[in-house]
Amino acid sequence: MSPAASPTVIPAAIPEGTTPPAGLRATARIGAVADGRGSTALPLLAGEGPLALRRTRGGPGEAGVMLVGAMSAPLGGDQLRVEATAGPGARMVLRSAAATLALPGRHGEPARYDVRLRLADGAAVRWLPEPLVSVRGSDLRVSTRAELAPTARLLLREEQVLGRTGEAPGLLRSRLTVTRDGKPLLDQELACGPGAPGGWDGPAGLAGHRALGQLIVVDPEFAKSPPQAGMLGECAALTPLAGPAVLVTALAPDALRLRELLDSACADHGW
Repeated sequence: MSPAASPTVIPAAIPEGTTPPAGLRATARIGAVADGRGSTALPLLAGEGPLALRRTRGGPGEAGVMLVGAMSAPLGGDQLRVEATAGPGARMVLRSAAATLALPGRHGEPARYDVRLRLADGAAVRWLPEPLVSVRGSDLRVSTRAELAPTARLLLREEQVLGRTGEAPGLLRSRLTVTRDGKPLLDQELACGPGAPGGWDGPAGLAGHRALGQLIVVDPEFAKSPPQAGMLGECAALTPLAGPAVLVTALAPDALRLRELLDSACADHGW
């Protein structure tokens, strides 16, 4: 006898007038502590859903963490969050394994991607993710917030690409906030793509560029000898902030050229 055929399961339609299911919610939590032997331990390493975490090798005395995308995200309606804490004297580098693609959802809701970094006294963190790509039809709101104790050090890189090759971008709204000892060092917002305030792609905005990035470096040593402001090529600049920190901003035609500009800034200044 032949086996009975398995029944076909048809998903139930969402009744008209009802609210569609909420998007995915996931949080990755990372905790780093100095182990007292010149190294850094990771007692907390917990990922959820698309936010998988892997231990990697860092620099001397530094713990390494790789953020691995376990599924396509963020899609419209998703709410993703990364929380990383570095205790006193801890050293940590955080990277991502691949670019993050902001994708449109089925029902047009915006997605959120929040990053929260907390650094205690003497801690040093490098946040170096791969680029974020705003795909046509997507709507993503990104928020990155770093809170530093007075003697903490931070190297933070952000790279955003508007659309895949030959593609118009989605709507991307991002905010970057850095505080030190409870006082603001940097708080800026950016909106690009369809639905953003007019002029974002004009001569006073991105001027046709499709890749934009920034690098912020916070180091107590800058209080004694801050780097000098200046241009770093035609579309990149270094700006000292009101505190022991500097900001490098850059525009480029593509992600490859953008990375070259930011890497060159780090190499030239020994960051």
